Amino acid sequence: MARYTGPVTKKSRAVGQSLTGYDKSFEKKKYPPGQHGPSRKRKQKSDYAIQLMEKQKAKFTYGVLERQFRNIFHDAHKKEGVTGENLLQYLEARLDNAVFRFGVSSTRKGARQIVSHRHITVNGKLVNIPSYRLKPGDIVAVKGKSQGFEHISHQVAQKTDVRKFPWLEWNSDKMEGKFLQYPDRDQVPEVINEQLIVELYSK
Repeated sequence: MARYTGPVTKKSRAVGQSLTGYDKSFEKKKYPPGQHGPSRKRKQKSDYAIQLMEKQKAKFTYGVLERQFRNIFHDAHKKEGVTGENLLQYLEARLDNAVFRFGVSSTRKGARQIVSHRHITVNGKLVNIPSYRLKPGDIVAVKGKSQGFEHISHQVAQKTDVRKFPWLEWNSDKMEGKFLQYPDRDQVPEVINEQLIVELYSK
């Protein structure tokens, strides 16, 4: 199962913001990576470089590789509506992202592992594909036997209020959540300029 396994903080430094929430290492070095450190004079970025960086930011935020990301973009482009908003909606509809938003894992990488290790069901059926795209009305739940796992139960007990994501609904007692609808753009908290990504792929 393809995934990025390199240094995440280095990617965060390259795009200028933490891609995994609070990162102590990133807070210490908020300048781009390189042997000359912050003293190096940086050339002004071209429009293409800015657009490319925005795409890289989205890819690493959601843990998607290039081919997957391009396929998601094509699906978003074919769908009626604003392509950039459709793109973010499809990224938010990924199963691993939903597991992360529900609070079953504190990171998307951890959520991906939980899904691939067969701890999650969708509408009562076991699904171990992190990229599985949810549809409005789908029920995502922690598998019965997995609910007793210390890591999962502890994380669910510590989770933040899912109500800040109005397109989701979570039931802590049943350890299951519902994907109510695709989110509106202003509901998605990620700092991504999706229009730059659309312009990049339109070249």
